Amino acid sequence: MRSVDDLTARARIRDAALERFGSDGVAATSVRAIAAAAGVSPALVLHHFGSKEGLRQACDEHVLAAIRSGSGGDGVIEQGALGELLRAATPARRYLGRALLDGSEAASTLFTEIVDGTQQWLADGEEQGWVTPTRDPRARAVTYVAWLLAPLVLSDQVGRLLGGDVAETETSLRGARAGLEMLTGGLFTDDRWLSAFTAIAGEGPAR
Repeated sequence: MRSVDDLTARARIRDAALERFGSDGVAATSVRAIAAAAGVSPALVLHHFGSKEGLRQACDEHVLAAIRSGSGGDGVIEQGALGELLRAATPARRYLGRALLDGSEAASTLFTEIVDGTQQWLADGEEQGWVTPTRDPRARAVTYVAWLLAPLVLSDQVGRLLGGDVAETETSLRGARAGLEMLTGGLFTDDRWLSAFTAIAGEGPAR
């Protein structure tokens, strides 16, 4: 069995990797840099994780588990679980943005699970009367999640124009509020743009 110190060192290395991978990217981060940030030797990093790729997989699994921990009994990720992660864990937010940008397998799995959970959440909202119906529930869920996570993927550009780090709570809440205002009150005062798009796409009248 592993000692408490062994488990603590493993967690410390993983947390250091979350920060370095999230800020600099996996390719630009060396095992030696992670070891220095964790206050351990490179040999101990390899002892626990085998390689940098093994460490990356551990980080993927850690973030995935953090979000899944808020899922319902059926395993579907709930909106609150993602929201708690985005509010509370700055290194995890940065890492999630990098993972989505790099396209890791765990990030792709996570994105799909978030979309699945969001689609069900919005469908429930339609039944309860607080979500407007749509002709394409899947596209709505994908677009909603993409909109929610885009500031993390485009963090440098979004942060530059909002005047702060989007992984930090103050800046992320500023962007989230603007998005909720548009979703709740609407952006356009009439349907001219939707009608024009519908005509171009050859679809029936907009709902």
